[in-house]
Amino acid sequence: MAKPAHLEQTIAEPLEFSGVGLHSGAPVTMRLLPAPAGSGIVFRRTDLDNFEIPANGRNVAKVSYATSLMRQGVLISTTEHLLSALIGTGIDNVIVELDNLELPILDGSALPYVEAFLSVGIRTQRRRRETIRVLRGVEVREGDKFIGVYPGSGYRISYAIDFPAPIGKQKTCVDLAAETYGSTIAPARTFGYKAEEQKLRDMGLIRGASTENAIVLSAKGPINGPLRFTDEYVRHKVLDLIGDLALAGRRIEGHVVAERAGHAMHTALVSRLLKDRSAWELAHIPVETAADEGVREEHSGARVGTPALASI
Repeated sequence: MAKPAHLEQTIAEPLEFSGVGLHSGAPVTMRLLPAPAGSGIVFRRTDLDNFEIPANGRNVAKVSYATSLMRQGVLISTTEHLLSALIGTGIDNVIVELDNLELPILDGSALPYVEAFLSVGIRTQRRRRETIRVLRGVEVREGDKFIGVYPGSGYRISYAIDFPAPIGKQKTCVDLAAETYGSTIAPARTFGYKAEEQKLRDMGLIRGASTENAIVLSAKGPINGPLRFTDEYVRHKVLDLIGDLALAGRRIEGHVVAERAGHAMHTALVSRLLKDRSAWELAHIPVETAADEGVREEHSGARVGTPALASI
């Protein structure tokens, strides 16, 4: 049975992940728990008396190389890959428990999350899903960097990047309504230049980075290839953007256009959009078929594609 897109969803069973934080290098164990309908995505620091931080625009901390949340001085860092996987697979409600300040980087992509969600199943809930339907354009500009969101059906993203060699210019356009996130976006890994490694480490960043969780680039190309896609770099930027825009609190209905943007501009767009209440409205996704009215309690998430191992 096709999943009812107009209803909220959560994971069917708890999940656990362990690893190190990309920037802190600190070991962390993270558990994902099913959450009631209407609760959204909530992070919980189990090492700090279960202190909770909802994943929304009000709690965005200063962003640079990652997207972090902060509430009453408590930090949750590098949330974008998990948030992207949740939005990309249509999961609305989940509690994220972790015993340190930064989420595990895993393989540098969102694919381990998607595969885990599908392994336990995705449960349909008895609540209509709301979206943020964009009514008029909202933009953020900074020199030659740009991001905007405009009215449109579905959730389309057009992204263009221009990095130093060997990446250069890349662009792509995806529509999350096509439900190909698991095969086209989730496997794309984070990346960085070998020449910048020491500078970033001196800044207290990428202490957990390695060739196991990031594409490392020399002037000639990846030193730990092959790539999973020829345009893996821009696909990862889309992955990040989907995660950052999740902080709007609901999936967006519209067309997002970004050029040379990054985490700071992604979250600035969220802030500007939410503040301009005349630019959007809350809307319910239409019931697709009459059959969807008979709500199934369990749903496997089978329409979210995952790549064959040979393709990655």
